[in-house]
Amino acid sequence: MANTKSAEKRNRQAQKRRARNQAVKTQVRGSIKEVRDAIAKEPAKAAEIVRAAERSIAKAATKGVLHKRNASRRIARLHKAVAAATKK
Repeated sequence: MANTKSAEKRNRQAQKRRARNQAVKTQVRGSIKEVRDAIAKEPAKAAEIVRAAERSIAKAATKGVLHKRNASRRIARLHKAVAAATKK
């Protein structure tokens, strides 16, 4: 437990940030899952769904929830998977 006023405030701030970051990460995971489902079921629609996922991943990187390179890698892998699925 925090002993000082400033430590209590930092704790409150950390809890708010944690909740916000969890929400963003959950949203990113959901959008990635949508892309993977679209690749499996209907590869033609996957191209437009991947753009929405790319936006959410990039936004998470901008907010600092994901590292810039991590976001870039995730986006690249999704695009690669969509390209492979549409090629078949």
